[in-house]
Amino acid sequence: MFTNNKYINKKTGLKLLVYLFVIGLFWLKMNYIQTSIFSLNVENSNEANILAFNPLSSIFLIFGLGILLAGRRGMFFSYILGSILLYVNVLFYREYNDFITIPMLNQVANLADLGGSITTIMSPVDALLFVDVLIAAFLLFYLKPSRFQVFKPKRWEGIVLAIVAIPLFMINLQWAEQERTDLLERTFDRNMLVKYIGVINYHVYDVVLQGKTEMKKTLADSNELVPVINYLNENKSEDSDRLEGVAEGKNVIVLSLESTQTFVVDNTLHGEELTPYFNDLKEEGIYFDNFYHQVKQGRTSDSEFLLANSMYPLNRGAVFFTHSSNEYEGLPSLLGENGYFTSSMHANDKTFWNRNVMYDSLGYDEYFSKEDYAVTPEKSHGWGYLDEYFFEDSLNMMKEMDKPFYSKMITLTNHYPFTLPEEQKFIEEGETGSGTLNRYFQTIRYQDEALKKFVEEFKNSELYDDTILVMYGDHFGISENHQKAMGEYLDKEINDYEQFQLQRVPMLIYGKGIDAEKNHTVGGQVDLRPTLTNLLGIQDDNPIQFGHDLLDKDRRQLMITRDGNFASEEYVGIQGTCYNRETGEELEADLCNEGFEKAQEELEMSDSIIYGDLLRYLDETEMVQSESTEPNQNKQEK
Repeated sequence: MFTNNKYINKKTGLKLLVYLFVIGLFWLKMNYIQTSIFSLNVENSNEANILAFNPLSSIFLIFGLGILLAGRRGMFFSYILGSILLYVNVLFYREYNDFITIPMLNQVANLADLGGSITTIMSPVDALLFVDVLIAAFLLFYLKPSRFQVFKPKRWEGIVLAIVAIPLFMINLQWAEQERTDLLERTFDRNMLVKYIGVINYHVYDVVLQGKTEMKKTLADSNELVPVINYLNENKSEDSDRLEGVAEGKNVIVLSLESTQTFVVDNTLHGEELTPYFNDLKEEGIYFDNFYHQVKQGRTSDSEFLLANSMYPLNRGAVFFTHSSNEYEGLPSLLGENGYFTSSMHANDKTFWNRNVMYDSLGYDEYFSKEDYAVTPEKSHGWGYLDEYFFEDSLNMMKEMDKPFYSKMITLTNHYPFTLPEEQKFIEEGETGSGTLNRYFQTIRYQDEALKKFVEEFKNSELYDDTILVMYGDHFGISENHQKAMGEYLDKEINDYEQFQLQRVPMLIYGKGIDAEKNHTVGGQVDLRPTLTNLLGIQDDNPIQFGHDLLDKDRRQLMITRDGNFASEEYVGIQGTCYNRETGEELEADLCNEGFEKAQEELEMSDSIIYGDLLRYLDETEMVQSESTEPNQNKQEK
């Protein structure tokens, strides 16, 4: 078609030149962002060539559709829309080291509280990412009028561009599959998908995935729950009586520590301890030093989901938004059935992370949110109410609660971008190459001081004799985008193994009657629920739980991340590579095959339950569960 003499002539040559120039401009932008801003871990020249090639199919597609719908204005609109999509991903990637998904767009309401964070993520030099938009506008609209008359894109030309995008993508996909087989099945690894098919094509694929997940609930039936129950029954540990019921009838305060990682524990800056109070407190309770967070895009809400349900969060979006209307057998509901008053306490807006809806599904009796606290500008900074005042108000509320109670508290101050008023800075900033990490040290130190006030007041209150404290970090605070600075601070190279180990978060069980212990078991947030019910001596008949009691010496030591990686007693498996968990030495890949297979199997089962809302069929499968557990006296009967 492009060789037809009726089309190729002096006049239409300008049109082709403009097409090529505009496409080339956008390709340069995408190539720069994908290679210089995103950390896609290009390992060889073939991957580098794929990364350079993969923008073409998406560019032809969006520009073709733009021309088809609205001519040159449509082409320019596609250019602007594509530029905005790329930049939003740049901002999101800087904060989360991840890419936006369709379910994340449902969480746009959260952006109202992200003002300070977004402005910190943005940079003045980002304006350079939009210079090409002005050049494209000149080429499409401001050429000399006499010359511009010939550049009137025809709608059929848009169809041609869109059609050409198809073989370009097929070439891209076939090329990529030579490097990574079953690429499109690896939906848990968005970095890999973007590296091989490009960020815009990834978003197109994400739309396809969203359509598939929407269908799962519609087509689900009770039969899908049977193999999950059978699997969990087969892999269930023999019941342990270690510390069983040691806290029977006691109140429970669960303290979710915002963005708190284990590397700060027992560590110093400028010769001063970062967490002096917690360092001492952990010597008085059961401290777990191989405890990992297991969250994904839902961050704190994912950690809440793990605690309440002993199931894994989703790989795309946050369950609190995407599946808040599902039926759950939540821990708050179970405790309520056993005489507990249950509440969540968080001095943020009630609708943030859709908590006001999701908490009803989990069975909370009360949600104490921002409106229930004495929030004033003087007591607030950054994300809101400072921790010291949140702790004070919350403790006063708990003193008046019906007993026994279960209260989950979520701190706020140690949150990106990690800023504080001058009077709350108890340590000087760090001196690494990352301002984020440097400030993080200060907010961690402040959080520790606020924790000290809270726990000491708790010890002196009437609650102390009849209450246990469970505190844990909800997720990482310093992403892998700050590896170089983290390496400066820790004085070591932060490779994949070290980055994985940085995902450990502190976990402590403290209270009267609980003997001090340093526990080295490998576990994660999915294990919190069975650990708590064991301590409280509460029979938990919910068969859909992927966690295991952290206090059981014979427990299965396997922690699975949402990315399909894992840590066991001996190994750490990261994206197909196997390491010795203790030393970080790389081992033969086959040693981790079983761990990877187990991780994939459990994640798929957990996903099927959430996407299909399968817990609504739990009563229908009681007989199946009973029949499958009856022969084994070590298994719990429904």
